[in-house]
Amino acid sequence: MPETPEDSPQPKRRLRASGGYRKLRGFQTTTLIYDGTVSFCRRFVSGYSRTQDQMVQAARSGRQNIAEGNRAGAVSTKSELKLTNVARASLEELLLDFEDYLRQNDLTLWQPDGDEAQKVRQLGSQIRSAPEDSPLHSPKDTGDRARSKLYAPYIEHKDPTIVANALICLIHQANYLLDQQLIGLEQAFIKGGGFSEQLAAARIQERRHKDRSDQTHPTDLTDPSKAIPKCPDCGELMALRTARQGKGQGSLFWGCTAYPNCKGTAPVE
Repeated sequence: MPETPEDSPQPKRRLRASGGYRKLRGFQTTTLIYDGTVSFCRRFVSGYSRTQDQMVQAARSGRQNIAEGNRAGAVSTKSELKLTNVARASLEELLLDFEDYLRQNDLTLWQPDGDEAQKVRQLGSQIRSAPEDSPLHSPKDTGDRARSKLYAPYIEHKDPTIVANALICLIHQANYLLDQQLIGLEQAFIKGGGFSEQLAAARIQERRHKDRSDQTHPTDLTDPSKAIPKCPDCGELMALRTARQGKGQGSLFWGCTAYPNCKGTAPVE
């Protein structure tokens, strides 16, 4: 008999999801910055100057490393943090390039609380307040084009002062978003551990489930992976974790797999 939907195996899910970078506001903002920087350099920076290549590469790095870091996060929090920090550093480099351009050409740098800078920031608020089905929220090419059209009066302006200042405003927005993303990644790492720790905890949970459903096979104490202590506080199995701070920073210890509901720990013998 053919399999029914109820009989067919359920699709497996990855332990850690990744690949949603196109929906990140930071990625969407860096796309605007990258496209705007390419246009700015073509129009206002000499093609014979190394600055043009450096600015375009910095803008590209800011965008691409967000995507690469998000994908790498499926197997390594450390890699995701590193690549996101690279994106943040690239945008800081690009920020200095635009500020240098304005200073060296005796052009005005907008004040952060000035009218023009506030108008550019309000465009970001306009995107956030748009209806969910608006093209402005689309993570696909239609969204990139809709957001570019919204910023076009600034990004495509014939005056380099306006274009450079608008891109500086966008860089500040992207830097803020990346800072918040980095804080979130660091807190998630502190609370949930890295990929290896989560994988070990998931394996323990799976073995616990099998032990409860199948009592025909006693625990094999000769297998080191099965010689896992139970939590002294709640009785659940424990997982190896790495101390991130304090006197024992870098050392291994047993942590309860029921964390954060239980914070029981035990030393590694």
